[in-house]
Amino acid sequence: MANLNYKCPSCGGPLKFDSNTQRLLCASCGNDYDPVALEQLGADGQTKEDSFSFDGYSGEEMTDGVVYTCPSCGGEIIGDENTVATKCPYCDNPTVMAGNVSGILRPDIVIPFKLTKEDAKKKLLEYYKGKTLMPKSFKDENKINEIKGIYVPFWLFDADAEGSASFRATKSFSWSDRNYIYTRTDHFSIYREGAASFENVPVDGSTKMDDATMEAIEPFDLSQAVPFGSSYLAGFLADKYNVDEKESEPRAGQRMKESITDYLRSSVQGYETVSPQQASAVTKNGKARYALLPVWLLNTKYKGETYTFAMNGQTGKFVGNLPCDKGKFWGLLLGIAAAIAVPLAFVVNLLMG
Repeated sequence: MANLNYKCPSCGGPLKFDSNTQRLLCASCGNDYDPVALEQLGADGQTKEDSFSFDGYSGEEMTDGVVYTCPSCGGEIIGDENTVATKCPYCDNPTVMAGNVSGILRPDIVIPFKLTKEDAKKKLLEYYKGKTLMPKSFKDENKINEIKGIYVPFWLFDADAEGSASFRATKSFSWSDRNYIYTRTDHFSIYREGAASFENVPVDGSTKMDDATMEAIEPFDLSQAVPFGSSYLAGFLADKYNVDEKESEPRAGQRMKESITDYLRSSVQGYETVSPQQASAVTKNGKARYALLPVWLLNTKYKGETYTFAMNGQTGKFVGNLPCDKGKFWGLLLGIAAAIAVPLAFVVNLLMG
């Protein structure tokens, strides 16, 4: 299957999807185009296969990657078997490996990027604010080593679920007489069961992405998803899934089980303590859609260490780990200990006085 460059019908310059306008923008002449219209029809009335530039997949596999051929300059693009979208290191043209998004590999939907690289940089600076244990020099000295927009493959699961859960709960009350204070604690065994329908439960379909990080930047607003078109990938990176639907089902089932257990837990009211004992859930009528969802990844360097951050490319939700200033940490800990010790010493002196 051919590789694909999207070129401007007016001047032949490379087109990139612009997050601000949600259109394909030509940096050379400034013209912009609707992605859906451009997918369907070339500027001169020809079909996109005639209008856009194609070249074949070279088929050469290397020990550390796969070689693709740039349709614009013929340069070699090193990727891997999962690469969907990248750019040519020689002419900088965005290139889509059409064979990895065709047939059964074609995504059902895509959420186009809504936020830009500059938005991601601003979010990183905002993320630093209020982090009292972060070293002061981190913000000033660390540099953004890499920032890239990636369409991450996800499976979106729908299913009906039935679940049950048991809980231990307690209630206590006290009374007193002239000599003693009495406390009685009653213990309860509680059972709940219920059913729920789930839609679009996401599971990351790439082993390159940390699952916990991808779940931390949720949710994505699927109401803004559009039918997949490869032109949305122009100017970004993308991979196809390497964790298939079947392999992703257990994680989807676990997420549904956790949700229905939380729902059942919320129905246990009026107790002082509630602790879960057992929970189970079964799903049926399951189905899945394949989607590409937008994520910005940022890497920064600080004192030889790499720190990675992720931002939801649609909503701006931002996550990442920060270094901890040990001096500030121990200072805060000692301050808390001192704050506790002062009133405690006062009580002891009062009792002994």
